Amino acid sequence: MTQRQNRTLVASDLDRTLIYSTAALALSMPDEHAPRLLCVEVHEARPLSYLTETAAELLVELAAAARFVPATTRTRKQYRRISLPGPQPQYAICANGGHLLVDGRTDHDWHDEIRRRLADGSAPLEEVRAHLAATSDPDWLRKERIAEDLFAYLVVDRDRLPAGWVKELADWAEPHGWTVSLQGRKIYAVPRPLSKSAALAEVVRRTGADRVLAAGDSLLDADLLLAADEGWRPGHGELADSGWSAPHVTGLPTVGVAAGEEILRRALASL
Repeated sequence: MTQRQNRTLVASDLDRTLIYSTAALALSMPDEHAPRLLCVEVHEARPLSYLTETAAELLVELAAAARFVPATTRTRKQYRRISLPGPQPQYAICANGGHLLVDGRTDHDWHDEIRRRLADGSAPLEEVRAHLAATSDPDWLRKERIAEDLFAYLVVDRDRLPAGWVKELADWAEPHGWTVSLQGRKIYAVPRPLSKSAALAEVVRRTGADRVLAAGDSLLDADLLLAADEGWRPGHGELADSGWSAPHVTGLPTVGVAAGEEILRRALASL
């Protein structure tokens, strides 16, 4: 490992960026040409998330050549269900930056700092929950969840979700200091100070990394990508659908689980 590679940090979103549920795999090729898949998450005794076996090999190679940092909106409990190939990352960003795991353990000092920032920069969670309850409809709402007492998300029936409802929610949330993101069947409402890039900056400070690579597919990954020196987004997802771009971020044409493999190839080639 060269000194430069050792000081490079690779921060990546997980779901629909590196790992994929069955519904998100997008295996459009004939069955006999489909890639071999490795299950990396089991939930309630059922396989849930996958990457290709080739991607698994690339991730192990990447983690040996640079500092790999998962950056997810998942709660700590949801993140811990994932068993990625290779050694446990020293740092992991969970709850969209609300929690920083160090060697698998919660860094409570960081969480306390985030709580202070939230108190100063956004409307309280209770106000947002009340708005969600008042405007959502049981016809299309399947579940309402609170993540780590930090943000809210809804699980919805996309076919029944009224056109324009997400935009109306986003328009309401913006002056309250919150961001709205639609990812698959989930609608996230996240306070703006709660960001992956804020946690990434803390990891960079602690590690002394002098170069950052990043990958992500959703609006909640935009700040992570903007904070990087070079980044990639897959050909699917919220950022691709909206045409989001930045000069140093490459929009890949690849979709589904093949995009996760391509992102890892690009990151390795960039070291």
